[in-house]
Amino acid sequence: MYELIQVGEHTYYIDCPAKMGVYQTSPTEAILIDSGNDKDAAKKVLKIFDQQGWKLTMVINTHSHADHIGGNAMLQQRTGCMVYGPVLESGTIKDPIYEPSLLYGGYPFKELRNKFLMAQPTEKFLTLDEQGMAHGKKVLPEGMEIISLPGHAMNMIGVKTPDDVWFMADCVSSPAVLSKYHVNFTYDVAEYLKTLEKIESMTAKLFVPSHTQPVESMEELVKLNREKVFEIKALLLEICGEFIAFDDILAKVFDHFGLVMDFSQNVLVGSTIRSYLSWLKDGGLMTADIQNNRLVWKTV
Repeated sequence: MYELIQVGEHTYYIDCPAKMGVYQTSPTEAILIDSGNDKDAAKKVLKIFDQQGWKLTMVINTHSHADHIGGNAMLQQRTGCMVYGPVLESGTIKDPIYEPSLLYGGYPFKELRNKFLMAQPTEKFLTLDEQGMAHGKKVLPEGMEIISLPGHAMNMIGVKTPDDVWFMADCVSSPAVLSKYHVNFTYDVAEYLKTLEKIESMTAKLFVPSHTQPVESMEELVKLNREKVFEIKALLLEICGEFIAFDDILAKVFDHFGLVMDFSQNVLVGSTIRSYLSWLKDGGLMTADIQNNRLVWKTV
């Protein structure tokens, strides 16, 4: 764990629960793509950089979820590096209370204000557009590219190094994760399906998703993740044969997949199922109503 793996002339990834990308920009400098879950992850990154004789010059965050930005604060404290990321993710990167607040739908109680849902604030941060510009200045190394990958998060991005290696963030989950957890966090189902379509035919030397092994083609992972979306869609249409309240829908989803609910899973899966219901309602497949002061859902 936290092993540095070389996948291009100047491109590496750090093998850990949320893989981090590394691109060496000079013999003595390198940049980091995502920063792990917490200060311990950051310390391991710095140890690797020290062993290689590299100075960390910048961090690019693909999106604002805690397991991708949790090392930012420590890395900045130790190196003074700037952090860059997509505009719609910037609020949460700078003020991480937004993540559990969004998931919960209000001020999150103490058990939700944990490092898995809420990172430390990032103080030195600039938004990065798809041209690699921040505040009108080109900040990405020559040959590095960014692609928009919304759906899992509002404004997630992928990053390609000049070695033709794409770091794909959380746009796909591994077969093992799909089999174990089934309902992986999705903010916008329609946009997620568009992202899957976009990446299915992409070509590169290598793709490095954050939570599964690198692959030379995204096609099979896209197929598995798309199938899971439509499996969940079919399940919700079945569950909502008659008007049913959300908490009852969520319980039936957990029971169907054999999931174990805790506070974090309640808000992560719950938020995702709400996104599915919105997608189905907007698509004319689901209707909603207020009955006995309860929001209820029914398949059309």
